[in-house]
Amino acid sequence: QVQLVESGGGSVQAGDSLRLSCIGSGRALSAYAMGWFRQAPGKEREFVARITTMGSTTDYVDSVKGRFTISRDNAKNTLYLQMLSLKPEDTAVYYCAAGSIWKRDPEKYAYWGQGTQVTVSS
Repeated sequence: QVQLVESGGGSVQAGDSLRLSCIGSGRALSAYAMGWFRQAPGKEREFVARITTMGSTTDYVDSVKGRFTISRDNAKNTLYLQMLSLKPEDTAVYYCAAGSIWKRDPEKYAYWGQGTQVTVSS
């Protein structure tokens, strides 16, 4: 079993930055592909970014390319999401997830954190 705990969310102004962290316990996260997803009120959970086990390859949804950076520190069992130039449309609950298959589909991720709220006001 893997337990994931996100932190770093908050309420910011458009153009500000935030850095989300996701700390794992129970098993080494290095065994898993990791992803960040988000869910806005009234919308389905959507893919944001993903990273391979060793961090060599990343992938982003078009709406965050050039603004968000996913990274991981396997020695610290931690996943990160650096978010720059935040926009009101980035407002959502952000979740980290771990899975055995490197996919954008949230159904492929077995382990999820509880989420952290990001609110961006204009």
